[in-house]
Amino acid sequence: MSDSIDFHFTDYDPYDFANRRHIGPSPAEMGAMLKVIGYPSLDALIDATVPSSIRQQKPLAWGAALTEREALDRLRETANKNQVLTSLIGQGYYGTVTPPVIQRNILENPAWYTAYTPYQPEISQGRLEALLNFQTMICDLTGLDVANASLLDEATAAAEAMALCQRQAKNKATAFFVDQNCHPQTIALIETRAAPLGWSVIVGDPMTDLDPVDVFGAIFQYPGTHGHIRDFSGLIARLHQTGAVAAIAADLLALTLLKSPGEMDADIAVGTTQRFGVPVGYGGPHAAYMAVKDAHKRAMPGRLVGVSVDARGNRAYRLALQTREQHIRR
Repeated sequence: MSDSIDFHFTDYDPYDFANRRHIGPSPAEMGAMLKVIGYPSLDALIDATVPSSIRQQKPLAWGAALTEREALDRLRETANKNQVLTSLIGQGYYGTVTPPVIQRNILENPAWYTAYTPYQPEISQGRLEALLNFQTMICDLTGLDVANASLLDEATAAAEAMALCQRQAKNKATAFFVDQNCHPQTIALIETRAAPLGWSVIVGDPMTDLDPVDVFGAIFQYPGTHGHIRDFSGLIARLHQTGAVAAIAADLLALTLLKSPGEMDADIAVGTTQRFGVPVGYGGPHAAYMAVKDAHKRAMPGRLVGVSVDARGNRAYRLALQTREQHIRR
């Protein structure tokens, strides 16, 4: 961009319809709409709807326009005023080290992070292969049969797990049990998701407060938000006896050493992948994972990348199951 361009915000006239850069209503259309609602002009409409006490009485003091280099210097000067402190957030977020080769060639590579069209994802074979590798890693660590190609974050993935439990449960219960050792944001989001659906949420100690007869499913944190490590195999067996479904919110890195959710006979495992080198980023969101037993794969939300063979015998990656754009699950 040339440094000689001198653009001032005061040069912009919102009523200069000949030079407007977006497609909006024409003066005639605006007049027709104002007539319907009974106001002679936009100013009169604003006067009637926006209280004068919150309206700005004079233009912002933007000052003279800056060149690109001057603007970057100003931004750098402002950014240097930030204080970098040690984060003690915990609750599922951890300090990580991102190797420079990954940061430069993946996180800062537009060929990776620019989204593909949702209607022709197979064009982006490299991205689909990376997602398939992600799914394979999740299956290996969780000990479950099928994993999807990530969800938004751990809390929303746990809410999706609750909905999956309700769809797959073989009983008529309307309550969902949440381990009190789940992260606070996970508990809060599950309660928010359950309220409009008419499901009750029971939060408590799974060892003393869980009655499998009363719930269609349960979710346990592994390890707990305070670091507790428990084997939930017995509780999961009791849930299955009543037709309920069991989910575990598990730390992926911990699963490299601990007993996997699959070994405990859990139906669903969810969690975040922030542990694997993703910067904290002011709380995310960070890609979540979900893995399920084979019996639940058609009820699983999100995308699932699979491998096909074309007419010439070549391997091709494609979306095997997806619910994006409300597509039918097939």
